[in-house]
Amino acid sequence: MNPNALTAPIVIFAQVEKWYGSYQALKQVSGEIEKGSVVVVCGPSGSGKSTLIRTVNRLEEIQGGRILLNGQDIHSPTIDVDQLRRGIGFVSQAFNLFPHLSVQDNIILGPMKAGGVPREAAIDIARTLLTKVGLSDKIDAMPSQLSGGQQQRVAIARALALSPPIILFDEPTSALDPEMVGEVLDVMRQLADEGMTMIVVSHEMGFASEVADRIWFMDQGCILEQNDPHAFFARPEHPRAQRFLSDLLSPGRIRTPRP
Repeated sequence: MNPNALTAPIVIFAQVEKWYGSYQALKQVSGEIEKGSVVVVCGPSGSGKSTLIRTVNRLEEIQGGRILLNGQDIHSPTIDVDQLRRGIGFVSQAFNLFPHLSVQDNIILGPMKAGGVPREAAIDIARTLLTKVGLSDKIDAMPSQLSGGQQQRVAIARALALSPPIILFDEPTSALDPEMVGEVLDVMRQLADEGMTMIVVSHEMGFASEVADRIWFMDQGCILEQNDPHAFFARPEHPRAQRFLSDLLSPGRIRTPRP
């Protein structure tokens, strides 16, 4: 858990609603993300978790309520969506690296095209970030030459390349073989320790218990519980959360949450 989490909210969800046709995916969702904190969003499949975080970078539009990022209504029609997305890191389960570009070129593309950074300076950024994620020796490799865990670490480096104040992680380990999950979670733990604001959709309850400042539990498009990880794992308040943890967790699967 990040001891440096501040009190000022960087993201505010206010009565957010989202429909796909007649299906309501988000139902009056409200909550705040404090600057420097880590919020893990968990819940059963189809509960609206991924939809929720994808509304933050406008990969999903909303039909009701408001979402504020640093006090700005990001679903306002006056918002420059491209500029908004440049300030939000996003890491998905699919990696989404450009297969025809090297690791270096995948990372420098954003700073050069969106940030106007000269190529040599962008390469310096790429080298620094690859060192951070433990892949400094892979700078010239192609994505096809990397394992899934390595590709996801490159994706994290790419998300960091424009120095965003917040990063969204949409089930970043769900497509990985079990032995590769740890290397990605270790990088995310490091980012949390450095004070990066993170919203993480994940079923990795060990990571959530150790790193999260808050747990948001969702089901059927609603946030049913918002709690600190120690209380959530020891004494979940909502009956649906109790059932979810009972079904998901077995003895010894997660470490005891930090107090």
